[in-house]
Amino acid sequence: MMKFDSTHGLLKESIKDYQEVVTKLHSVIHEKTGAGNDYLGWVDWAKTYDKEEFDRILQLAKELEEKAEVILVCGIGGSYLGARAAGEMIQGLYPNSKHELVYVGNTFSSTYLQQVLDYIKGKSVVLNVISKSGTTTETALAFRILKQYMEETYGKEECKKRIIATTDKARGTLKELADKEGYETFVIPDDIGGRYSVITPVGLVPLALAGIDIKAIMDGLLQAYNDLNCDDLDKNPAYQYAVCRRILQNQGYNVEMFVSYEPQLRMLGEWWKQLLGESEGKDGKGILPDSATFSTDLHSLGQFIQEGNKVLFETILQVEKPTYDGIVPSDEENLDCMNYLAGKSLDWVNKMAFEGTLEAHEKTGNVPNLIVTIPDMKEYSFGYLCHFFFIATALTCYMIDINPFNQPGVEVYKKNMFRLLGKPE
Repeated sequence: MMKFDSTHGLLKESIKDYQEVVTKLHSVIHEKTGAGNDYLGWVDWAKTYDKEEFDRILQLAKELEEKAEVILVCGIGGSYLGARAAGEMIQGLYPNSKHELVYVGNTFSSTYLQQVLDYIKGKSVVLNVISKSGTTTETALAFRILKQYMEETYGKEECKKRIIATTDKARGTLKELADKEGYETFVIPDDIGGRYSVITPVGLVPLALAGIDIKAIMDGLLQAYNDLNCDDLDKNPAYQYAVCRRILQNQGYNVEMFVSYEPQLRMLGEWWKQLLGESEGKDGKGILPDSATFSTDLHSLGQFIQEGNKVLFETILQVEKPTYDGIVPSDEENLDCMNYLAGKSLDWVNKMAFEGTLEAHEKTGNVPNLIVTIPDMKEYSFGYLCHFFFIATALTCYMIDINPFNQPGVEVYKKNMFRLLGKPE
C-alpha cells in the first residue's frame, strides 16, 4: 500500500541499530503507558470508533445533500486542517462537485470573513462548527457572526437542520449552546487531540457532507493499523521514517521539508506541519517542519536547497497514479520547441522533474531525501497516510523523551492576546 525509501537519505547510521529502542517504544505506544497516554485513543481508533455515530454522519450527509451547496467548516488548527487536507487531496483544487467546502474560524482577518459572507449570499449553506470547548477565540468569534447570518437568512427553526456542532460529549460552551438551540451534535473524543482528530467526526462530518467516501477513509486507516502494528524495522515503514528523522537530526539537520509534486497536496503539508511541529517542538528539541510544492517552489527555494546552508533534509510524498493525466500535443510550427515531449504524458513529465530534482539535491547538493510513495490520492490512501504519520510521530517524539500529545507553548500567545484584548479574568 505504501512504500518508504531511505536509500537517498545519506544516513551515517543504520536504521536497524535502533531496533531495541523501537521495540520498547512500540509497546509503550500500543499499551498506552507513555507520556500523554490519555491522548492515545487514535492508536486503535480504526477498530474502536463509534459505529452508530458513524452511521449518523452518513445519514446526516444524505439528509442535507440538497441543502449543502456550501459547507462552512468553522474551526482552527486540527479542527479544520485535516478536513481541508483530505478534501483537497481527494477532490483536487477545482472539484466537479455540487458541494463546496469553505473554511472559516481560522483567522482574525476581517477582510477574509467579510468576503466569505459576501460569497455565500444566495447560496444554500450548511455550517459545521468544530470546537472542544466552544471558546477558541478565532472560531467562537466567526461562529457568532455566521450564526447570526444563518438565523437572519433561514430562521432559527431551519438552523436546527443547517447548523451542526462537533464538540465535547457532555460539557463546554458549544455543547451547551447546541443543546439549547437543538443542533445536531457529534463528539470530539476525549482521548484524541486536535491534530490527530481528522479520523473522528472532526474531519468525517464535513468530508461526508462534501460527498467524500468516509467509509473508504476508515478502511484505509484500518489497513494501516493492521500493517503497521509491528515493531520489526524491516517491516514497518512508519517506524523506519521515524528513526530516519532522528538519525538525520543527529547529523545536524534541524529542518525537514515536506515536498509533493501535486498542488492538491499543499494543505496536506500544512496538516503535516502542525502534526510534527506541535507534537515535537518542546523543551528546546525537535525538527522544524516546513513544506513546499515542486516543481513550482523550485523556482523560489531550489537555489537555497541546492547550494545554501545545509540545515534541511527533504521528505518527498510521491504519488504513483495521478487523479487525472493528459498527453502533450504536437504542434506543427513548434515555436516553443516543445515537440520533443509530444506524445508523452503530463504525469511522466512531472515524474521526470522529480527524478532530476532528486539527483540534483542528493548527489550534487548533498541534501538527504526520504521518499514516501502512495498509490493515488483517493480516500483509502488518505486514511492509510493518517495512521502512517500518527504512529511515526508518536515514535519519533518518544525517541527524544517528548510528550507527543500536549502543546503547552501555544498558551503563551493566547494569554498575551487576551490581556491586550481586555478579556475579563
